[in-house]
Amino acid sequence: MPPRNKRNITAEDLYKFELISHVRMSPDGKHVIYVVQRVDQKNEKKYSNLWVVPTDGGTPHQFTQGEQSDNHPCWSPDGTMIAFLSNRGNKEKPAQIYLLPFQGGEARPLTDIKGEIHGFSWSPEGKQLVCSVRKTDQDVLDREQDETRKKLGTVARHYDRVFYKLDGYGYLPKERTHLWLVNARTGRAQQITDHPVYDEQNPTWSPDGKTIAFTSNRSPDPDFDPDNVGLFTIQIDSKEITELSTTPGEKALPSYSPDGKWIAFYGQDGKNRWYKNRELWVIPTDGSEPAHSITKEHDLHIDSVSINDLGQPEIMPPTWSLDSKTLYFPIVLHGSSVLKSISITGGDIKTMVDEKPSQTQGSVLGSFSFDASQKQLAYFQAKLEDPGQVFTLNLSNSKSRQLTHLNLRLLNSLDLGNVETHWIQGPDGNDLQGWIMKPPGFDPSERYPSILEIHGGPLTQYGYIFFHEFYFLAAQGYIVHFCNPRGGRGYGEKHAGAIWRDWGSADYRDLMAWTDYVEKQSYIDRDRMGVTGGSYGGYMTVWIIGHTDRYKAAVTQRCVSNLISMWGSSDFNWSFEYEIGNKPPWVSFENYWRQSPMKHIGKAKTPTLVIHSEQDLRCAIEQGEQVYVALKKLGVETELVRFPDEPQAEEQQVR
Repeated sequence: MPPRNKRNITAEDLYKFELISHVRMSPDGKHVIYVVQRVDQKNEKKYSNLWVVPTDGGTPHQFTQGEQSDNHPCWSPDGTMIAFLSNRGNKEKPAQIYLLPFQGGEARPLTDIKGEIHGFSWSPEGKQLVCSVRKTDQDVLDREQDETRKKLGTVARHYDRVFYKLDGYGYLPKERTHLWLVNARTGRAQQITDHPVYDEQNPTWSPDGKTIAFTSNRSPDPDFDPDNVGLFTIQIDSKEITELSTTPGEKALPSYSPDGKWIAFYGQDGKNRWYKNRELWVIPTDGSEPAHSITKEHDLHIDSVSINDLGQPEIMPPTWSLDSKTLYFPIVLHGSSVLKSISITGGDIKTMVDEKPSQTQGSVLGSFSFDASQKQLAYFQAKLEDPGQVFTLNLSNSKSRQLTHLNLRLLNSLDLGNVETHWIQGPDGNDLQGWIMKPPGFDPSERYPSILEIHGGPLTQYGYIFFHEFYFLAAQGYIVHFCNPRGGRGYGEKHAGAIWRDWGSADYRDLMAWTDYVEKQSYIDRDRMGVTGGSYGGYMTVWIIGHTDRYKAAVTQRCVSNLISMWGSSDFNWSFEYEIGNKPPWVSFENYWRQSPMKHIGKAKTPTLVIHSEQDLRCAIEQGEQVYVALKKLGVETELVRFPDEPQAEEQQVR
């Protein structure tokens, strides 16, 4: 029986959770500003506002009001002003930058840019902001001024580039993303880069405010060389652009050292091998030597993401110590995400925030920021039993303090059961980590039905973060179990690369070994074991029913089933061929078919529910339709559920 005054979690509880993001410490270290997102159950829309909490342990208070989206708060260098993005002016148009005095007053719009502002930051002296902007297509602006055309809406889309859509966004505009400067007093905006093909992203200021570093893919056709990202600088006065010498590969989030001598950034070593670790690199700003990785020898992957259904933690740029000798950065490790520090020479690596606050379970760290003196650190931390709170760390004594207790009343009213971490030896002598979630009121003398959950990606991880779906299924009386098979993150580059160009191999063997282990638990009913997963997890679910009938039922969600028809129909388009064999299907047909679950669907006997979103641009709905029709043709019990207006990335949508 549930503990007194506690109840099981329900589907409707998903509406009640408020979620924290964008945690930022004030320069004087006295306050932390952050975003709280909520859902209006009546209209199923998401709203967000800014909140502030004093670091001495005082009560949090709401800083902005209203049913709009206020996001991306950013303190001015002197701490007197908050800049943030908001759609409060017109909810049908892209958000603009607003300014709000910290000591009180009304928020005023700073910008009126006809386009999407993707991010911004203050100049060191606080007089300007740099932002990345994708202007609204002129055709769209013209249509808005013509009532007849406005009523007709979009009647056709005409493209001449390969990447033209994105799941969760829709069909891409023709405009590219470029850098703009905004006067912090007048709001006057000036575009400083422009090109019909190139995008400029991740802008960051030099300490003297004279230069901006950014990333850009300047290949002849970036769509056919997507990982060839370079690191560039632009002089504010002359607008002269210089490329720095870096290894080809993905790059993101550059950051200048306080002394102005170095730029740190995240990147992979080489192109077209996505399983490789995202590493921390440094390069001298004077170009005297090429960039080099300072984390390569440690086999760490830089990220903050752990799969969940409430929202992904924010990944922060590398942050420098005041003396320019140390860097702070997040990694994913064994289901946790952890804040690390490392010297600029690549040694003396340390853990900054304890990833096991409960002593037995890990945690997931998201956004973090220091005060100006770097005596305090503010950060977001989530756990299995908590979607996330704001904490501070005193760097002089390493003591942490929890500043928020959001969702406390709701969480205290719920019996979530119990979650155990298990490590087993995999089928090839590999270490395999997994979790077993037991339902509320668990009785070890009884036998329970079970559900194996398989994560998407595959280059991600399950971990120590709240997952509403899992708790809801456990509340229905299921044992919910999940693991991180080879092909994912958090266990080194070899683990991540184990299924590169060989899907359905080591990953399948690991999932079967994990199921073997769970099946042997005395409380498992072997005749009532189920399996489910989404995206790549949907792929594995269909792969599984084509290779074994050990599961009583299966649910495949937003699946990949046919890698041949997936090529070119996904928003990732042709580039999936990197993962499958580095050749298009007309050159390597058998290789694509070998790794496609549809090749093996004829052996399926397991009753299967197929769930797919009609606006899924990552794994087109035809992938799920093929599975459904094939199972019907085979006489296997099956049903299809379609969500008309949803993409694959459901948690990113307004409803």
